[in-house]
Amino acid sequence: MTEELFRVDSYLMSCETSVVSADEAGIELDHTVFYSMGGGQPGDQGILRLINGREIEVADCLKDRDTGRHLHIPVGEVILPDPGDNVTAILNWDRRYRLMKMHSCLHLLCSLIDGGVTGGQVGEWKSRLDFDLPDTSLDKEQLTMELNQLISEDHQVTCSAITSEELIANPELVRTMSVQPPTDAGSIRVIGISDVDLQPCGGTHVKTTAEIGRVRIGKVENKGKHNRRINVHLEE
Repeated sequence: MTEELFRVDSYLMSCETSVVSADEAGIELDHTVFYSMGGGQPGDQGILRLINGREIEVADCLKDRDTGRHLHIPVGEVILPDPGDNVTAILNWDRRYRLMKMHSCLHLLCSLIDGGVTGGQVGEWKSRLDFDLPDTSLDKEQLTMELNQLISEDHQVTCSAITSEELIANPELVRTMSVQPPTDAGSIRVIGISDVDLQPCGGTHVKTTAEIGRVRIGKVENKGKHNRRINVHLEE
């Protein structure tokens, strides 16, 4: 299995690694800094640079559901590297950093809304969360003010782990209503934001909320009888 370096350090921009396999499904590496799509966060983009200088552009990164392979998806048809080839995996860091900001911002938004999460998507400039909020009106200006206040307070964002037993004993930690974190490994990764928020998450995040910068709440949409979609925009 590919060692996922981003789980430990989201700020790693590149790594020296080697090819495990390469076929029409994608390129599997021994270890990688590329996040694979999941939890509403897109897979990373960037390049794989071979020793001879040839570069393979990576359009996406995903995990094969059947095999668990962590696959780097090339742009178009390319000459694939051979197993054992040494490569440098280099992120499109600007894109990844914006996704980190937005993902952490969505956790802050969760702390402000009293309702279960029914869906969501992390984007570079615009993200969204859907909440189970029947017969609830939301004030965009008030939410924007409260969200930016939390951001400006410069809360620390930390990564830790709890046991599956601890998660079962504290079900309120799981905000998503339709997706539950896997518990078969016995350890669940959690992201904490000081005294503001704590929830299971496998995504990449900033170190402090001040890194996020200013955001604004966009449209608040009705998506069915219970769902309220809140759109958040990153302003840089």
